[in-house]
Amino acid sequence: MISHHPSDDSLAHYAAGNLGAGPRLVLATHLSGCPQCRARVRSFEAVGGALIDSCAPADLPADGLERVFRLIDAPEPIRPVAPVALHPELPEPLRRYPVGRWRFVHPGFRWRRVTLPEAPDANVIMLRVGAGQKVPQHTHTGTEYTQVLTGAFSDSFGRYRAGDCVEADEDVDHQPVVDPDGECICLAAVDGRLRLDSWIGRMLQPLIGI
Repeated sequence: MISHHPSDDSLAHYAAGNLGAGPRLVLATHLSGCPQCRARVRSFEAVGGALIDSCAPADLPADGLERVFRLIDAPEPIRPVAPVALHPELPEPLRRYPVGRWRFVHPGFRWRRVTLPEAPDANVIMLRVGAGQKVPQHTHTGTEYTQVLTGAFSDSFGRYRAGDCVEADEDVDHQPVVDPDGECICLAAVDGRLRLDSWIGRMLQPLIGI
């Protein structure tokens, strides 16, 4: 049962294709398991299509048709072929992306990076936090998008289980705590940087790169 969903603003940006690559991957992972949000995205896409249909036609420049034919005749750029099912155990949107090995931060806390070949600068990681463990207290300079893959955690704003998607902006200062009955694995993308409140957190931040 999914209780927490991306905001309508984020879903609208996703439908319009102008969400950053990292957040887009997190939302795609959420959408793969959430019929409710898939329906919302289809609604936003329909509204966008209707707006385009209502626009008055624009005059083409004199060489417009010639430019279109040049683009059609241009050689297709060589694109790397994404491997198929690199990680079949992960949700479908993640399976074709290179995922690094788990790296130790401290007991009960590991992380690994998800590489997006189309957006090398995207800041996407997976976190693996042990039962009952606390993530360092932090806020954000932008928006943090987190999809719970397995397990559950809580903060002062609620409890989040597998399938839930959490958005946290610069107004949110929180310390997630994993449930005591099992570890929690999350996919996270940060549109900005984390601001860690504790000196321990600030020491750990360079290890993770967020």
